[in-house]
Amino acid sequence: MTVPCPDSVAAIAAGLARGEFSAGEIARRYLDRIEALDPRLNAFVTVTAEIALEEARRADDARRRKGSATGLLAGVPVAHKDIFCTRGVRTTCGSRMLAEHVAAYDATVVERLRADGMVMLGKTNLDEFAMGSSTESSHFGPTRNPWDPGRVAGGSSGGSAAAVAAGLAPVATATDTGGSIRQPAALCGLTGLKPTYGRVSRHGLVAFASSFDQAGLLARSAEDAALVFGAMAGFDERDSTSLEAPVDDYRRRLEAPIAGLRIGVVEEQFGSGVDPGVRDAVEAAIRELEGLGATVRPVELAHADIGIPTYYMLAPAECSSNLSRFDGVRYGYRAPGASSVEELYVRSRTEGFGVEVKRRILAGTYALSKGYYDAYYGKAQRLRRLIADDYRRAFEEVDVIAGPTTPTPAFPLGDRLDDPIAMYLADVFTVGVNLAGLCAVSVPAGLAGGLPVGLHLTANHLEEARLLNVAHRFQQATDWHLARPPLWKTAGEGP
Repeated sequence: MTVPCPDSVAAIAAGLARGEFSAGEIARRYLDRIEALDPRLNAFVTVTAEIALEEARRADDARRRKGSATGLLAGVPVAHKDIFCTRGVRTTCGSRMLAEHVAAYDATVVERLRADGMVMLGKTNLDEFAMGSSTESSHFGPTRNPWDPGRVAGGSSGGSAAAVAAGLAPVATATDTGGSIRQPAALCGLTGLKPTYGRVSRHGLVAFASSFDQAGLLARSAEDAALVFGAMAGFDERDSTSLEAPVDDYRRRLEAPIAGLRIGVVEEQFGSGVDPGVRDAVEAAIRELEGLGATVRPVELAHADIGIPTYYMLAPAECSSNLSRFDGVRYGYRAPGASSVEELYVRSRTEGFGVEVKRRILAGTYALSKGYYDAYYGKAQRLRRLIADDYRRAFEEVDVIAGPTTPTPAFPLGDRLDDPIAMYLADVFTVGVNLAGLCAVSVPAGLAGGLPVGLHLTANHLEEARLLNVAHRFQQATDWHLARPPLWKTAGEGP
């Protein structure tokens, strides 16, 4: 049987339900594409072919036994960012420190998707410990953008983004601490959902900055995101930050009209630092939403300009604390031949961590040190509250805030490695959402110089259903989410 080429979660789920193909055939198709294309992209750290085929076989057996009673996602492939623990499979966080670490349990996200019958294809590449905006700091090498392999895929979830964009997986899990879902979604032409802080369990997600980290996903469309997000979301007693709030039927609410929707626009997000092609594409996207009945008005985020310095004070401080556990004693990389405990600590951490991680550990430790805590960390916490208050006031006037996800399209590999500030500014429009704990989505909104542009939509806490509804209606009116990178047809498949 020749397996058709559905590349969306919805299409695969529907085809499986109709018996047009089996989960085993779909899994083999994606594994073949990974084998053919991933050497050019480096999207995967680990490919779990045997696990995928076994899970697909179980999904097919379950469907034969239960028929239509089988869960909608049973047999649909998924790739997991290599920061989620996966029982019996390497969980490396893109670091030498954990290069051979095999997790003893599944993260809640992995556990829930497996319980729904999804098939794990493997673990995707990322910036080391999710610290970066380009997936160039991984111990396993950089991930390349399927739209132009000479450019970055974004970060830190660049492996997940490249995998979905190149058709190596129909959906992938990801995490967002300051923009790490939405920024690679924009640079790779995908739909990237960052949920409300606490909406998805962080149990089994290796921590970078615990008050910022949130699990989400990268998919082709808002419809696909709604299908998978519904299976991921919900309270988890194993995560003390998990929210006890009911989970919406996100797919059911996709088709609601958006006439009367109040969209806020922050004028400063369209200034001189934004690439003209990005600005034009996002402005056109907002006009498209107006054409669907939404109204647009200016809103002010008075403290948006301090988002980057506030974030890069608080997140490294939490990083310094969280990564102190990697000391060469309990687990992870251990420097050989150390003659004292102090040498063991110093050499293990020096050799086990990369440059960017060490930079953030040092900055965070300094901010938390005696005599500097109030001046740096304490002040940044107060500024965080001001930023959150700005959003609170804005959402009294509007339902959604719209703007560009990133100031530029994907930049060349190596272009910003020696300029950390330039790298950090790739997240200038996304960090505020994490500081305030809000939900946001990036959707494809056009091309600039042949490279994807993302439209960034932000909503209030627990308003994911509204976000996905707006994104879906936009995608019904446009076809940017259907665009495929030139690499797509390399394997001889695809429209």
